[in-house]
Amino acid sequence: MRLWPLLSLPSLTPAQIQDLRLAASKMTGASRRALQAEMTLQYCHGSARLAETLLGWSREAVEGGLAEHRTGMIWLGAPSALSGRNRWEEQYPEAAAVLRHRADAHAQHDPTFRTPLASTRLTAKAAREALRAQGLPEAHLPSPRTMAAVLNRLGYRLRKVLKAKPQKKIQEPAAIFDQIKKRPAGRGRAAGQTLAYGL
Repeated sequence: MRLWPLLSLPSLTPAQIQDLRLAASKMTGASRRALQAEMTLQYCHGSARLAETLLGWSREAVEGGLAEHRTGMIWLGAPSALSGRNRWEEQYPEAAAVLRHRADAHAQHDPTFRTPLASTRLTAKAAREALRAQGLPEAHLPSPRTMAAVLNRLGYRLRKVLKAKPQKKIQEPAAIFDQIKKRPAGRGRAAGQTLAYGL
């Protein structure tokens, strides 16, 4: 460990150091740098090198946090500032409005109101066809998988349509037919009698 002759070392126990490392590891971005800057100012006399030595944090990250604390401006890294595409609904807001209108027509809210999502029976394929019918070019249409993700982001949960279920088999069909045979012959038409329709 490096000696700091002019600065008295902070009185942190090993358990406290572990807690600070754990807290910082659970955070990301500006919140992590803010915590590192505050702890560096409080326990390490504002020295990023001492924070690196004592707490094991990246010196560059601590310096960035101290600069953010000093200026009050949060820095954006290149990945968060420059990378990534806009979402489909941000690229084509008019098409997203048409999609939202179409999904609302097929939506049904959860009767228990446990979730704010609405279930819709509109499939991703049907949604693409509706947008194609509205005149959206094929190049602007998302794939069915992306369309499902767009519907979920807009607050609609895709739900499978319940298909017709076959009826359950009757346990004792012979007993039912025995009951039919036991009916008296006087009810209904007599055996062999046919109906004649007049013109």
